[in-house]
Formats: sequence, C-alpha cells, structure tokens
Amino acid sequence: MTIKICIFDAYGTLFDVNSAARRAASEPGREDFAKAWPAISESWRRKQLEYTWLRAITDQHTDFWTVTQDGLDWALEKYGGADDPELRERLLALYWELQAFPEVPEMLAELTSAGKTCAILSNGSPDMLNGAVSSAGLEELLDSVLSVETVGIFKPSSKVYDLVQEQYNVAKDEVLFVSSNGWDAAGATGYGFQTAWVNRGGDPVDRMPHRPKHILKDLSELAALVL
Repeated sequence: MTIKICIFDAYGTLFDVNSAARRAASEPGREDFAKAWPAISESWRRKQLEYTWLRAITDQHTDFWTVTQDGLDWALEKYGGADDPELRERLLALYWELQAFPEVPEMLAELTSAGKTCAILSNGSPDMLNGAVSSAGLEELLDSVLSVETVGIFKPSSKVYDLVQEQYNVAKDEVLFVSSNGWDAAGATGYGFQTAWVNRGGDPVDRMPHRPKHILKDLSELAALVL
C-alpha cells in the first residue's frame, strides 16, 4: 500500500490512559487507591467512551473534558472514592499530562524522517490534546492535531473522518488511520481509510460491518507496515 499520511487516535493509542491513575497510586498516602486503581481506571475509560457514543446518538454533544469528568465520577462512586475530592482533582490534573507509550517518539520520528505526514484525529478537545502533546514532547513530530470539536460529534461519525480529507486533500486509500480502539479502526475502514488496530490487550475483533485491515501488538510494528 502507498501511504502518504498516518493519522493517529490519541487516547489509548499514543497516550496511555492508565498512566494518570497509575501515577496517582504511586504517590504517598494513597495506599487504598493503590489497591483499587486498575479497576477504577478501567471503569473510567469505559464510561468515558460510552458517554461519547451515547451523546453522539442522542445528538447531545459536549466536549471530551466533560465526559472525562463524568466517567471518572461514575468510577469513583462505584469503587467508594466519591468522598475524596482531592483524589478526583489529582486524577483530572494528571489526565492533562498522560504519558506517551514508550515506543511512540521513536515510531513518529522514523515515519517523519521517511517523509510521512503524521497527525492526530481525536475525540479530545483542542486544549486537552495540546496539553498531552506538549507534556509528551511530541510537538515537533506531529503535523497537526485535529479535534472532533470542529464538527461537534464524536467518532465514529463519518463527519470526524472527513476532517482528514478537508485538512490534507488526499485520496482515502493514501491515509493510514491508527487506533487502539477496534470500533474506531473499523469505522475508519468503512469510511475508506487504510487502517491499523493497535490491539495491546489481545482482544477479539469487534463484531461490526467492517474490520481493521491490519492488527498490531503495539506501535513499534507500524513503521515496517508503512515504509
């Protein structure tokens, strides 16, 4: 395949969404949270995504920061942390400083050195995304950061994938869309993009009308696919 542009989902793909809770759990005085953080983080992420889907299908859009807070509040209540406002504020603050997965900087550098354009297309709001990109030191490795806030609906709406066409004016099959969300990669396949699903957890393929065209264990395998 001839790929000119690599478009990346952000959360869970370039940035480790569990790193906020993991970092908080390692801080002094959070022994109780340290026992529960994996379950809380998993529920936080799951509800965050569910709320994007529900808002999309009910036409009640809000920004990603709102659904991020709503997801966390649900998870904290489920696991008995709703009475700890300081923990809530700490987790939200750390979400603006999510760590990139270890292979991300080298992968992006290899692609850009080879002349490929790399960009983000995310549900995240622009200020959240800029914070994460800056915190991870990826500014020089990304050509642009595209947010669903431009169109006011979350993925996998085709209106979101349209943003890539509007920004770069390339044929759909010259775009490789990369996501850690199987449903997102499937949606982009249906749209017409080349796709790669980063299946870090070894999950089954989602039962959707379309499937990701490539499945990777992590992003260290991407350059070999593209170059």
